[in-house]
Amino acid sequence: MQKTLDIEIEKAIRLISKYFPISNENTRKPVLFHDIRVGTYLYEKNYSREIILAGFLHDTIEFSNIDEQMLTKEFGENVTKIVLASTKNKALKKDQINEELIKRCAENGKDALIIKTADTIDSFKYYSKINNTDQLQNHCLVTANLIFKYLPNNIEDPIFDELKKWQEKNK
Repeated sequence: MQKTLDIEIEKAIRLISKYFPISNENTRKPVLFHDIRVGTYLYEKNYSREIILAGFLHDTIEFSNIDEQMLTKEFGENVTKIVLASTKNKALKKDQINEELIKRCAENGKDALIIKTADTIDSFKYYSKINNTDQLQNHCLVTANLIFKYLPNNIEDPIFDELKKWQEKNK
């Protein structure tokens, strides 16, 4: 089982390496490395296969020409469902995108919220490391607040406790 998961993770990393755009100094956050960190974080925390793979793949629809059909063929419907829940709807007005995304994750369930939370924790870590207070306040903190706004009372997981610590640290 573990070897099979590791092979699937390698497959996911090869896919994103092939299709993601190349980052440069003008990139807000290097997306390939970000997605690898998110997936690795979830792997190290022993989440399910679907959550781990969706962590590695969560930005594919948004930042590459990988589509829903390709994801489903390669990783299955459950992984694709989580990735789609975690994908921004760019057809919305800019000030509506983040809230709609978090609300959609909450409606899709615990797995999608875990992905968005891991994504946000990694962003907190990254923007803290490069001392980008604007992104910490206007992206990370706003996203964390929305996650807790839409987090159903019956969903518990240690990842939300970790996000709470980052939220408190950056208020």
